[in-house]
Amino acid sequence: MPPPEQIDAAIGNAAEDDGPIDPRFQHWLQNYGNNSLAGLNPPILSMEPNGKPGRRNSKGAAQATTGGAVGGFAILLFACIGTFIICRLPPNLCHHFTFEKIKAATSNFDETYLLGKGGFGNVYLGKIDGGINVAIKRGNLLSQQGPHEFQTEVKTLSMFRHLHLVSLIGYCEENNEMILVYDYMACGTLQEHLYNTRKSPLPWKQRLEICIGAARGLHYLHTGPKQAIIHRDVKTANIRLDDKLVAKISDFGLSKASLDIDDTRVSTAVKGTFGYLDPEYFRRRQLTQKSDVYSFGVVLFEVLCARHAVNIQLPDEQVSLRDWALSCQKKGVLSEIIDPHLQGEITPECFRKFAKTAERCVAEYSFEKPSMGDVLSNLEVALRLQESSSDNSRRAEAIWSLANTQVDSTNPSTDSTMSIAGQGIVFSGITHAEGR
Repeated sequence: MPPPEQIDAAIGNAAEDDGPIDPRFQHWLQNYGNNSLAGLNPPILSMEPNGKPGRRNSKGAAQATTGGAVGGFAILLFACIGTFIICRLPPNLCHHFTFEKIKAATSNFDETYLLGKGGFGNVYLGKIDGGINVAIKRGNLLSQQGPHEFQTEVKTLSMFRHLHLVSLIGYCEENNEMILVYDYMACGTLQEHLYNTRKSPLPWKQRLEICIGAARGLHYLHTGPKQAIIHRDVKTANIRLDDKLVAKISDFGLSKASLDIDDTRVSTAVKGTFGYLDPEYFRRRQLTQKSDVYSFGVVLFEVLCARHAVNIQLPDEQVSLRDWALSCQKKGVLSEIIDPHLQGEITPECFRKFAKTAERCVAEYSFEKPSMGDVLSNLEVALRLQESSSDNSRRAEAIWSLANTQVDSTNPSTDSTMSIAGQGIVFSGITHAEGR
């Protein structure tokens, strides 16, 4: 059985308790359809107080029998279609695992190796080739992410290799299975580090470096040497962290190829995760690279504020993190809603650059949003501003300490004023307020 800290740091899609959809959003979902949105819970079977399903009359039983037969046929048909789709995978993509080897790696899918559950299926910690840890995602044919998404993820991750993309080791499609084998991400997801109180809060510089790594991964996808790819489900839960906290973009089941890098609009059904979806994508059904940029902007605000993209328990004006952050930014009070753990860590210059970058990402229209390349450049500038200001502060503290030492050793009764050239910092060290 893997130790608890490994289970907590799983790569897999951890089960998310999204709760019921607030009535305030019902009209929005009805207009655009919610079958493709991640995070929506299925209806709950009504139960009697004793915990047993409610009684049915004979007519209901007959209807249930008929429905069951039809449902069983549909499942069988869907499984056959899924098998046909999966078998069409090219043989030269990545390593092919036998189902027996997958079972051996997970002790026959032992529950003690279960890392998490998501829309695609269950994720297990596995051991292959003499004990190498891997994450094994076992798909469910009846999940929202079915054979097509399985095929898409295998093809995409076989085509793209990058430091900031999660590595697909192999797959298994035997016995109608949809199994993906990934590198094990020892530190879990970015989301877990923002909301999981059992983990130590990430310092600001570390968060900034993670954002830069994720931006590099998305920029690579958007400008890929073989084909441009739109991820379509960018969120903190899909940014994995390895044992060195290096960010890697994951979960490409919803990704879409862009036919031409210069013409990135793709007409498609709306898919993604509630709270991260670009409103323009909703309205026009036109998927673009800027749709990923919008989602990444929400991620940036999440990293800054350490709160969910959508929280229906909050007052109306705070339900959407994007809307709330923009409102605070407009009023000049965005600094008041940042994660309390970051208090005193962010330099003013870095904060302004980071906040402005996030604001531009979540702009209303595509032409107002930057490219991922521009986002990456701006975040790198923000990091340099953070490091530069921190270095200046340390130098100022060192000079101030040295100045005090010199004053104390030469003439403790003399007023001393010192300025640091080029830094605009003035120190006044008065040791005797009364004067001579």
